[in-house]
Amino acid sequence: MVVFRIERRSGVPAYLQIVHQVEQALRMGALGEGDRLPTAAQVAADTKVNPNTTLKAYRELERAGLVEVRQGAGTFITRSLCAPGAEPDSPLLARLADWMREAAAAGLTEQEIAHLFDVVRARMYPASPAPVAPS
Repeated sequence: MVVFRIERRSGVPAYLQIVHQVEQALRMGALGEGDRLPTAAQVAADTKVNPNTTLKAYRELERAGLVEVRQGAGTFITRSLCAPGAEPDSPLLARLADWMREAAAAGLTEQEIAHLFDVVRARMYPASPAPVAPS
């Protein structure tokens, strides 16, 4: 189940924050096809937004083909945005996490690790922008 966080000072409308959080959860594999979203009343109670705000977000997600509203049953995810290999239990993700822990243990900073990643990505995908060396 997803838990929404609304940042009232962000300047982003609350319904768009809900849409973006669902999309992010779909990309990260935290939500998948068939999962049920919380009801508008549940979201309103948790976030102190008007239930109509949540309904507007859910309509936007439905227009994007990401959810389906089933009368009397709730709102359900219809497709994932999770890239292959990015699921939380993916062996690729686990190996990348292991590599990042090893790099950090070797004393590399977050910026240096990001630079190494960018260098390898540029070699694998030459159309990517060239990496900028850390300062």
